[in-house]
Amino acid sequence: MRSHRRNDKGELSALTLPTSVEGVSGNHRAHSVGVGRAHAKAILLGEHAVVYGGAALALPIPQLTATASAGWSPAEDGEGELSFTMTGSASRAVVTQASDGLRHLTAAFKDRMGIQGDPHLDVILDGAIPPGRGLGSSAANTRAIVLALAELFGRELSDAAAFELVQTAEHMTHGRASGVDAMTVGAAAPLLFQKGRARELSIGCDGLFIVADSGTAGSTKEAVELLREGFERRAGSQEKFLARAAELTAAARQALAEGRAADVGTQMTDYHELLRAAGLSTGLIDTMVAAALAAGSLGAKITGGGLGGCMIALTRPEEASKVTRRLHEAGAVHTWVVPLRRRTGDV
Repeated sequence: MRSHRRNDKGELSALTLPTSVEGVSGNHRAHSVGVGRAHAKAILLGEHAVVYGGAALALPIPQLTATASAGWSPAEDGEGELSFTMTGSASRAVVTQASDGLRHLTAAFKDRMGIQGDPHLDVILDGAIPPGRGLGSSAANTRAIVLALAELFGRELSDAAAFELVQTAEHMTHGRASGVDAMTVGAAAPLLFQKGRARELSIGCDGLFIVADSGTAGSTKEAVELLREGFERRAGSQEKFLARAAELTAAARQALAEGRAADVGTQMTDYHELLRAAGLSTGLIDTMVAAALAAGSLGAKITGGGLGGCMIALTRPEEASKVTRRLHEAGAVHTWVVPLRRRTGDV
C-alpha cells in the first residue's frame, strides 16, 4: 500500500485522482487470495463540526482491526456470484447490511479500476471493531475489503482511490459523511482533518487514551439529523456551536503540539459539554465521563456521532489502571488503551 500523497503544503490529500488503469481479463489474476487490513479510530475533538466543514482531531486505534480476504470460487459456482462471510458475533441485520453494501462496493471497485469479467468471488471479513460505537467500523471494514480486492485483482490502488471508494460506501451507510472515518482507518498517526484533507499532528507529550464502550449502539445518521433539526429550530445555534467547536479544537491542537496534556484534557471535557448540551450524549456516557474524571483523568468526552457508543479519556500512565477499573464499575463493557507518543507532525 502506498503512503499518502502530499501536496506542496504538506497535506495528505484525499481528493487526488489515481492514474488510470487498464482492464484485466479473468485469466490474468495476480493472486489466488487478496488480504486487506484497516483499524478503528476515535475522534478527539471536532465531532459534528467536521460535517459542516470544521476541523477534527482523529486518533487511529491499531488494537482494533478489520481483516478481509477475497478469493476466487470454482467456476462451477457461477459467474457474477458473490459469497460473503462475516466472522464474530455480528447480528443478522449487520451481516445483511454488510452483504448488500459489498455488492455495491465490488461493482464500484471494478468500475473504478477498469476490471472486465464477472467471476464468482468469496469474501471473508473478520472484524473486531464493534459496530455503532463511533469507532469507524463500517469504514474500516470497507477499507479492508477494498484492499483485499485490489490485491486479488493485482491492482495498485492509490490511497486517494481507496478513500473515495470507502467514502462512497460511508455516504450510503451514514448519509452525509465528512470523510474523517474513511481517512483515519488507514492512518498511522493522529490526524487533523478538514474538508477532505488531513495532516499528521505534532504531539509534544506522552500519555494514554482510554476508550470505553458503553455497550449501546449509537447512530451517526440519527445524531447528525438531530443536530441539524436543532439548528433549524434555534436561530443562531449553528453558528454558536461551530464557533465553540472550532475554538476548542484549535486550542487542543496547539496544546498537543506544545505538550500541555492537562489543557488537552480540559478542552476534551469542554467539548463533551458542548455535545451534551446539544442532546447528543446519554446518561450512561455522562456517568462514564464523570467516573473517568473522578479517577484522575485529565479529560473525558463522548467520541463519535453520539446517542450511544463510546467515550474517550486522556489519562496519565500511572492512573490508567484506576481509570479503567472505575469505567467498568460505571458500566463500560470493554476498554482499550491507546498510547499517545511524542512525534513531530506537519506544520
